[in-house]
Formats: sequence, structure tokens, C-alpha cells
Amino acid sequence: MRRAVCPGSFDPITNGHLDIIQRASKLYDVVHVAVMINQSKKGLFTVDERIELIRDVTADFGNVEVESFHGLLVDFCKQREIPAIVKGLRAVSDFDYELQMAQMNNGLSGVETLFVPTNPTYSFLSSSLVKEVATWGGDVSHLLPPPVHTALMERLGKP
Repeated sequence: MRRAVCPGSFDPITNGHLDIIQRASKLYDVVHVAVMINQSKKGLFTVDERIELIRDVTADFGNVEVESFHGLLVDFCKQREIPAIVKGLRAVSDFDYELQMAQMNNGLSGVETLFVPTNPTYSFLSSSLVKEVATWGGDVSHLLPPPVHTALMERLGKP
């Protein structure tokens, strides 16, 4: 069985994230979405809320499993016998950091990283940017799956 992981904080999951996960789900038998727990960061959504939102918006893919992790991603991969990490690249600036991470992960465990170029429609998109624009009243509905947009507006107390 071909397995891969799409890791991230997903606070919240955007259409850009969803595009990468969907594309990976067409290439692999099982795609694990690993929601990173970062104790030093206060997320807008709890890890459990993020997991539920991701499960909701990926349910139609049929081969996506969502769970949280903390620590090294390679340990998550080893425990589940996942040989590949799938990461989206938005711009050249992403590549420098992601290449270093890919080389470190491969050196630590032999896990391969596959880079998927982001759909140009989402090349500027990040969860942080979406939250900032939404906080100031900007329309981000076209950047998020509908259930995620609804949850974000409720969380921010916006109509």
C-alpha cells in the first residue's frame, strides 16, 4: 500500500492545503494529514477542532486519515511506515526552507519528500494571511472550504 503524509498546522486549512491533499490522494492509497501540535504557539482553533474540520472537508476523498502529532515528523512516519512526505511549494522562498527540511528528514530516517507546485490560484495563500484579512473584515470565503469559512467567521465573531 502506497502511503504518504501531508503535515502542517492547518490553522485553519485553506483551499491551497486542500488542493495539495487532494492531489496527493490521487497518487497514494492512503494520505495521512498530520496536524502539528506546537505547544509554544496559540492557535486560533484547537488541534481537535482542526482535525474535525479537515476530516469534514476531505471526507469525499475516501483515503485520507487525519491525526495530530508532536515531535519529529520522521518519527510519525516511522511509527506508521510512511515512506513519503508531500509538501506544496508556493514560491522559491518556500523551497530554501523545505529543501533543508527534506534533506534533514531523509538523513534521519530515509523518508523522501516530494514537492508539489501549488496551483497558481493559491500561490499567495497562507493560513496566517487568511486569518489577518478575515480579522479586519476582508472577504476570504473564496480561500477556504465553506465549513472552514463558517467556523472562522464564528470564531472571529463576524456575521
